[in-house]
Amino acid sequence: MADILQVRQLTKRFGNKVAVDELSFVLKSGQCFGLLGPNGAGKTTTIEMLEGVLAPDDGEILFHGKPRSSDFRQAIGIQFQSTALQERLNVLETLKLFSRLYESPLPLAELMNRCQLDELAEQDTHKLSGGQRQRLLLAIALINDPQLLFLDEPTTGLDPQARLNFWKLVEQIKADGKTVLLTTHYMDEAHYLCDEIGIVDKGKLIARDTPQRLLEQYIPGIYLSVSADYAEVLDKLGIEYERQYGWCRWKCNDVKAQIDHLQQAGLQLGDIQIQRPDLDDLFLTLTGRSLRS
Repeated sequence: MADILQVRQLTKRFGNKVAVDELSFVLKSGQCFGLLGPNGAGKTTTIEMLEGVLAPDDGEILFHGKPRSSDFRQAIGIQFQSTALQERLNVLETLKLFSRLYESPLPLAELMNRCQLDELAEQDTHKLSGGQRQRLLLAIALINDPQLLFLDEPTTGLDPQARLNFWKLVEQIKADGKTVLLTTHYMDEAHYLCDEIGIVDKGKLIARDTPQRLLEQYIPGIYLSVSADYAEVLDKLGIEYERQYGWCRWKCNDVKAQIDHLQQAGLQLGDIQIQRPDLDDLFLTLTGRSLRS
């Protein structure tokens, strides 16, 4: 795949604070790339520089190998974390309003069908549910048929069903060959949608790869968990564990041998939970704190 976006030594300062510190990465055409990190890590500042909302202090951003020109805004779509919509307009009128900002907008009927808005055409925007509003904002971001789509925490606050429906829309966008740059606080969302993820902390890119390869690299092994009621048994066996919400959890490389020891100590197989590491574990390992902190 060809490079659609190249980020080189990107730096942004606010006074004496360095928010983004010589950050570099490449975004391949047609992939969904997740830029993730704890709050305050610099990912929002990075996204705003990539979108053209903020100007970097140092470094460069190349689009198709060249510095961004005035045509860049016509080639991208953005779904911000929060977007104010014009009051007293319905969904169709809102799309008509935004379509006038672009030289070659997509047919509105196509947009409404793609984003499942057909039955909401006459609905006032302020009466939309959270999921309906996000689908409208996605349609607005797609109006100009962008090559590169920025999705900045698009499912925050949505219920599980609305989030799943939104994921399916993003999957369809990927299938159309669009390139997506996503930020999210939901690790299941990143694992489901992203071909690659980059983890930012303290303004630096500290890891990048597919979710699975990052997990294999940084957290080999399996987690075992038992109820905290069995903490005394674990202490006697010399197992080092962490307490989490009424459970004792630890990483283990030889699952069969560990389970045999637990059963010999009186635990039943049904008392033991076996879990593969997930992206939340990866963030704790790499940044020392959860993504939601």
